[in-house]
Amino acid sequence: MSVKIKICGVTRVDDALLACELGADLIGLNFYRPSPRYLPLESALKIKQAIAGRAALVGVFVNAERSFIERILTELALDFIQFHGDEEEGALAGWPVPTIRAYRIRSETLAELIRRSRADYVLIDSYDPALFGGTGRALPLAMLKGIDLGRTIISGGLAPDTVADAAALNPWAVDVASGVESAPGMKDPSKLRSFIVNAKSSR
Repeated sequence: MSVKIKICGVTRVDDALLACELGADLIGLNFYRPSPRYLPLESALKIKQAIAGRAALVGVFVNAERSFIERILTELALDFIQFHGDEEEGALAGWPVPTIRAYRIRSETLAELIRRSRADYVLIDSYDPALFGGTGRALPLAMLKGIDLGRTIISGGLAPDTVADAAALNPWAVDVASGVESAPGMKDPSKLRSFIVNAKSSR
């Protein structure tokens, strides 16, 4: 099975179009207001219209009210909902599209965490006490060896020079935000191209 590529924290139409042109499978749009990658609904609609189904749209939410998620889901016809905060597992139930649950890894037994999650997919991110993703902190890939990652997205500080090693572990997908940016929310075309090319090289 091919490893999917998720480009997250996209804020500009040109970045979304380039990611699709290069072969990204999923585009992550961040609806967490304190994030430097926060995207208003109007801007998200422009990105959706521009890519016209060439990649799946993932809405990223942090401790959001269900009514807010429902509104964005309906307005954008999202393909996935990603929960990236401290939501209880019950918040993942009852959605009409697949869910992604992000876990900021500290000391928990990873295989058990993946097994017990009620989400359709599990995103493994590096831990930061203050930030919900996009930290740039590298996740130690050695901790993932020998684990079934068939429904796991590897995130956490990936960059063009490390993504091939992550993809070689056969996760469902690899995910990047800060690792391909020139500034928060602004993707660097050269880094984006290198990341996707290197991720694909392990397929």
